[in-house]
Amino acid sequence: MPDDNRDQAGRPSPDALLEKARAETRGRLKIFLGAAPGVGKTYEMLISGRAKVADGLDVVIGVVETHGRKETEALVAGFEIIPRVEISYKGRALEEMDLDGILARRPDLVLVDELAHTNAEGSRHPKRYLDVRELLDRGIDVYTTLNIQHVESLNDVVSQITRIRVRETVPDSIIDLADDVEIIDLTPDDLIKRLHDGKVYMARTAERALTNYFTPGNLTALRELALRKTAQRVDDQLLTHMQAHAISGPWAASERVLVSVDHHPRSASLVRYAARMASRLRAPWAAVYIETNRSINLSEAERDTVASTLRLAEQLGGEAITLPGREVAEELVGHATANNVTHIVIGAPKKPTWRDWWSRSITDELIRRAGEISVHVISGNEKDGTTTRGVKAAVTAPPLDFRAYLLATGYVAIALGVSVVLDQVLDVRNLALVFLMAVLTSAVLHGLRPALYSCILSALSFNFFFLPPRYTLTISDPESVLALFFFLGVAIIASNLTATVQRQAAAARQRARTTEDLYLFSKKLAGTGTLDDVLWATAFQLASMLKVRVVLLLPEEGSIAVKAGYPPDDTLDDADIAAARWAWEHNHAAGRGADTLPGAKRLYVPLRTGRTAVGVIGLDSDRRDGPLLTPEQQRLLDALADQAALAIERIQLVADVDRARLAAESDRLRSALLTSISHDLKTPLAAILGAAGTLRDYFASMPEEDRSDLLSTVVDESERLNRFIANLLDMTKIESGAMEPNHALHYAGDIIGSALRRAAKILDGHKTEMSIPADLPMVRVDPVLFEQVIFNLLDNAAKYAPEGSVIHIEGWADADNVVVQVSDEGPGIPPADLTRVFDTFYRVRKGDQVRAGTGLGLSICRGFIEAMGGTITAGNRTGRRGAVFTIRLPKPTDIPKLDELR
Repeated sequence: MPDDNRDQAGRPSPDALLEKARAETRGRLKIFLGAAPGVGKTYEMLISGRAKVADGLDVVIGVVETHGRKETEALVAGFEIIPRVEISYKGRALEEMDLDGILARRPDLVLVDELAHTNAEGSRHPKRYLDVRELLDRGIDVYTTLNIQHVESLNDVVSQITRIRVRETVPDSIIDLADDVEIIDLTPDDLIKRLHDGKVYMARTAERALTNYFTPGNLTALRELALRKTAQRVDDQLLTHMQAHAISGPWAASERVLVSVDHHPRSASLVRYAARMASRLRAPWAAVYIETNRSINLSEAERDTVASTLRLAEQLGGEAITLPGREVAEELVGHATANNVTHIVIGAPKKPTWRDWWSRSITDELIRRAGEISVHVISGNEKDGTTTRGVKAAVTAPPLDFRAYLLATGYVAIALGVSVVLDQVLDVRNLALVFLMAVLTSAVLHGLRPALYSCILSALSFNFFFLPPRYTLTISDPESVLALFFFLGVAIIASNLTATVQRQAAAARQRARTTEDLYLFSKKLAGTGTLDDVLWATAFQLASMLKVRVVLLLPEEGSIAVKAGYPPDDTLDDADIAAARWAWEHNHAAGRGADTLPGAKRLYVPLRTGRTAVGVIGLDSDRRDGPLLTPEQQRLLDALADQAALAIERIQLVADVDRARLAAESDRLRSALLTSISHDLKTPLAAILGAAGTLRDYFASMPEEDRSDLLSTVVDESERLNRFIANLLDMTKIESGAMEPNHALHYAGDIIGSALRRAAKILDGHKTEMSIPADLPMVRVDPVLFEQVIFNLLDNAAKYAPEGSVIHIEGWADADNVVVQVSDEGPGIPPADLTRVFDTFYRVRKGDQVRAGTGLGLSICRGFIEAMGGTITAGNRTGRRGAVFTIRLPKPTDIPKLDELR
């Protein structure tokens, strides 16, 4: 953002104008943002599209998902729909938005549903939002929909709220790219009512959603996130508008807080006050340090205070900003005006009253310049300042460089030689300029002290060799005394200014190198996905930038242990272990050079975030005595440690969410298992007990036919109970990884025939048709497991298909696979359940005529087939009712066909 308004008062911001120009060359993007599925985003998008059609625009549908909702389907009617393109993926035909078809059609506006959708492999872009970006770059307007849980920056927050990690996300830059963001809001009660009414999901899916995701607490939190994100977007648009039109502001449409900090210890209390104010106002805030020419002369302790104060601001949730400038008040007002700040917090002046006679204080000047901005003058308390680091710093005083003084003497000698030559043609007073060049050269190349030495030496040489009486230090002419006095004054001032500029340039170069290193480090941490990678990157970066040896320790089983190091080293003596544990437990530095346990070999510094400590850094170097780090290195360590701590906390939070998700999944499976045992397994057991009890009590008086029926019931229900228990045991083997197929070459038709004979009783009310060619290549499978897969598929078909219907079993070979397909004439699988039918304990909703089951059969099929190196997919038959399950097994190479063996 532009911060310097001194020379650009009344001028629009170049960045804002550039962004406006970019927006004019591309299509416009409008996002319909919702807190959760079902709030009506697609509905509102279609209504807005119809309004554009009424205005005469050419509007088409790129992709819209109606999810079977009649109201949405009614709105789709009348739009031109660009047919989707089919993409083959793992034997299935998936439909995706036809990007090329839309570009060729080139409408004014295209409606694209579900912005966070992941495209099938083989599409031009992996994500749908990239398709949208290409449409915008081609000048086509886009309306699209998005749920707040799919925003990348909020992914971790949503995971903490719902305990569900959303895998499909879009970057925040897409929302920043949008010209309009419309919030589609619905209260939690209304959304839950829509779920109950079946307007969002089918009944069974809605029931699970209400239990796991669509709770009133979750919906309220997601709703607040959506409203906040939209408000933030509106606030950014307001700021961009003000900058593009050179509006000085502030426009108090929203609150922004700015606190001015300096090198005084009271700055920490000002930062805490600003944080409390921003929290009350629910406003963003920032801490600003104005780096003036006087900043170059700050002591290391004062520099530490500034760095600690800015670090405190970041830990409290603010933004830390450092701005170069000439005057503090002028720069503060310029930055506040450019960024629509409404409140400035500054400390009360501490200088004596008599100094006001000469110049106003920064506070008075700020109040005079602030205009409509509210200025809060706080006395501050130095006792509330940032806590000391508790670590001694290494001496940073530069050693005496005799070479610089020798070179300065040489510059004066050269100036003297040149002056001797010029003395024949120039006035003596002009010769002073030659010596002044020597002074400036010393200041530029060697700094202030050699320059002052050169200044004194030049004055003495000028007096001795050129001022009468010559070759003495006596000056007889009063004008010469005045000339020498002014020469000395000019030389001192010029050398001081030149050395100051040189120091500022050197500091700027060092700051640029450090900033680049920190940026690359943060970029590296952002790309890491495991804790080991984060620790390794942190150890290497610390070692390379601070020139030390590094170990990283993290908590483990109530203690702390070494997890990484550079160079690798995991041996710690007792003193080091005690120092590391103390640093971890007390969140304070310990060990070498620290106030606590200084006898340790290493210095241990806690890795901490705004919430808590996450680990400990141990530092060591080849220098055995004295403190390890200079004050500047200590500030660099703080910056690196903060970034590393946040990265470690991010990894740990992700792991916590995943563990919570696994725990919730385990609870769900446990509940489903108990349900199966209490109902599905109890039902056949009750039938067995009833039939056996009847036989025991009435065997003698019962007709033979009735006894036979009861015995058949006992046998049938026992077999059914045995199948349920076998499924549970098979599922246990699959989940534990103990499944080891006994592969061999077999003809699939033989195994399918065996499965048909075994399932004869189950298929008693159905017709079966098998079409397996005799020349079908043999497959490498475990015959027992493959037979169980076919049996489970037949059992599943018998449950869902009506009596008298036909169950088809077909087999064929393609280029790479042997394919076996089992299809029925039942109601088919609802589209929403296609991807879940193979989940453990998952059962598609069915009518009362369907026999009960544990919901394990299809899950076992997938486990067995994948263990044998194949795949199994579910789908619906085309052109008629019924489900179809397709098994693909890799075709072995160089094996004879069955008819050749015969």
